[in-house]
Amino acid sequence: MIRLMNADEIECRVGTIGERGLSLLLYKDARVDQRILDETFTEFGWRRTHQEIGGKLFCTVDVWDAEKQQWISKQDIGTESTAEKEKGQASDSFKRACFNWGIGRELYSAPFIWIPAERVEISYDGKRYVTRERFRVESITYDEKREISGLVICNSKGVSVYEMHQQKHAVSNEKITGTPEQAKAQLSKKMRGDLEKELQRTGVSMETVLARYNLSDISQMLPEHYRDAMSGLRKSKPVAA
Repeated sequence: MIRLMNADEIECRVGTIGERGLSLLLYKDARVDQRILDETFTEFGWRRTHQEIGGKLFCTVDVWDAEKQQWISKQDIGTESTAEKEKGQASDSFKRACFNWGIGRELYSAPFIWIPAERVEISYDGKRYVTRERFRVESITYDEKREISGLVICNSKGVSVYEMHQQKHAVSNEKITGTPEQAKAQLSKKMRGDLEKELQRTGVSMETVLARYNLSDISQMLPEHYRDAMSGLRKSKPVAA
């Protein structure tokens, strides 16, 4: 079985940033993928190839199955980076293919990580809000489902800026009234009210939550977006904490 990632193998990247704070995303780099592949399958037990299909770069990661005496393949596509497009696309496709093998898949269970402005140095450069601070995962724990159950993030000075120690909260699967089209595209009044309460409690802006799901308005938010957002928000401390 592919092992879970260690704290020092996980990197933090700023997702959204504004006057009231910033959100962080957890990710891995290709070096971690290579190391875990070597550990799990040995240096001679896997291989990596790339091919262009329809102008897009794909990566295939093959693992040798000694029992079946054949290579087992998993493939995914990469996206261009802002710099060194070909290299970035190759690296991204490799990391995505490794996700298919299960490397780092636990990162998909990460909570909504919000750091309020009083815990981070944020400035406005005349065009946008920016921060010079860097963040790292100090510790991380997982539950029996291989999902993140505990997380501590520190800044470059070693000060804890985000902590999650409790297990995931169960969110009720509330019935939404209205036509089937409305049920798919809208949240109930109670859902909106509960979301607003959590935003006020944590200091997270609605814009930040919408940006996480690439939405422009709350009317586009689906129940699955709501459940995911509420799960992350409920793990966050109050804005005054």
